[in-house]
Amino acid sequence: MQAARKIMKVFVTRRLPQEGMKILSAAPECEVSVWDSDEPVPREELLKGVQKAHGLVCLLSEKIDAEVLDAAGPNLKVISTMSVGFDHMALDEIKKRGIRVGYTPDVLTDATAELTVALLLATARRLPEGVEEVKNGGWSSWKPLWLCGYGLSGSTVGVIGLGRIGLAIAQRLMPFGVKRLLYSGRTAKPHAAEVKGEFVPMDTLVSESDFIVVSCSLTPETQGLCDKAFFSKMKKTAVFINSSRGAVVNQEDLFEALSSGQIAAAGLDVTTPEPLPTNHPLLTLKNCVVLPHIGSATYSTRGVMSALVARNLLGGLQDTQMPSELTF
Repeated sequence: MQAARKIMKVFVTRRLPQEGMKILSAAPECEVSVWDSDEPVPREELLKGVQKAHGLVCLLSEKIDAEVLDAAGPNLKVISTMSVGFDHMALDEIKKRGIRVGYTPDVLTDATAELTVALLLATARRLPEGVEEVKNGGWSSWKPLWLCGYGLSGSTVGVIGLGRIGLAIAQRLMPFGVKRLLYSGRTAKPHAAEVKGEFVPMDTLVSESDFIVVSCSLTPETQGLCDKAFFSKMKKTAVFINSSRGAVVNQEDLFEALSSGQIAAAGLDVTTPEPLPTNHPLLTLKNCVVLPHIGSATYSTRGVMSALVARNLLGGLQDTQMPSELTF
């Protein structure tokens, strides 16, 4: 006679798109409990919900540290995060306990690259200002220099971090007539040849680029990378775009650079903190476009991410291969 299947407890920290929930609901070995809200789970509810769990599904908004792991106890086998980033997790503590981690790279590459290009164009060509002028009556007769911005044709673009997303951004920018594509990072990338990318020192990239796009991951080396010294080397006509992680940028220094005319404009899809307080100085500037971290926000991408999260979790629970396992 077949042994009874062991029921494993799973805690999901947010209401997920239905593609993922269907997979979890159909798994007979899972007893799934969900923080059934679109808002982040409060810390005390997270600590309660994770107790005795075998699997945890989380988002970027949850800090998965020793306290959470201790609250979960020895049953916890797998953490599956609905994100490509993992700086919200204490990987050293997770590794110590032999817990596997699933994440969602690749599937959000295209959506994030598209959004980054949209943000770059909106910032460089002053689209939010233009929309506002139409609404508030500022649109009068044609003026030669009114709402003029900066174009990509003939420009030099610098990409900091030519990984999956960085390359996808570069591939989408090149057809606009970009003249040079510079990139910097830890090592030269063979795939840079696809976009005729030139591997250069950071100082060269910063001082020669008309557009700087940050798409590196957040590490101790990149934390606060874009600071006063960084902005002071940029061209006064340069546009700065960040769709990686907010903490890569020193926002006080960015405010100073934008308000003093040290650089032309900035577009951010990520900030510190998130959400950015509505009274934040950056939001007073016309030459700063801030979006609410919507890089991967297409219906199809979020559905695919959700399904991958569920499949990663089940792989971890069943001690089988996970489609996207983080090696650390």
